[in-house]
Amino acid sequence: MDRLWNPWRFQYVTKEKREGCIFCEFPRVRQGVQNLIVRRARFNFVILNRYPYTTGHLMVVPFKHTDSLQGIDDDAAQELFELVRAADHKLREVYHPKGMNLGMNQGEAAGAGIAEHIHMHVLPRWIGDANFLTVIGETRILPEELSDTYRKLKAIF
Repeated sequence: MDRLWNPWRFQYVTKEKREGCIFCEFPRVRQGVQNLIVRRARFNFVILNRYPYTTGHLMVVPFKHTDSLQGIDDDAAQELFELVRAADHKLREVYHPKGMNLGMNQGEAAGAGIAEHIHMHVLPRWIGDANFLTVIGETRILPEELSDTYRKLKAIF
């Protein structure tokens, strides 16, 4: 069996589990680039992923702590999708990607990294951005600092 190593993920997988929920904590406690929130709406917020797969990797997150879509009401669900559409538009405007991934993993079995609080991922994609460079070359393909991404997207949200 072949093994592919990606040691840059070690920081992510070995982080101590936090008490509480980061998606509940960040909007209450932290401000600015520290929490990476680029937009606050009535029922949801838009936040950069601290461990992005690509530059501009955003998440739309309900303020309400719930592990399923059924846990938010119709107004929150409508706003969530409106923010996903806005994120799609703004990411295309700023980064000119060749495609976009949108997705929500509900539950640990479905691959959710934070299973107790739903969130929708919005990722700009380019041809070749997911090749083996990340694994074999131990190099992430992120052409800009997360703080620069934050400043660009915060300015247009």
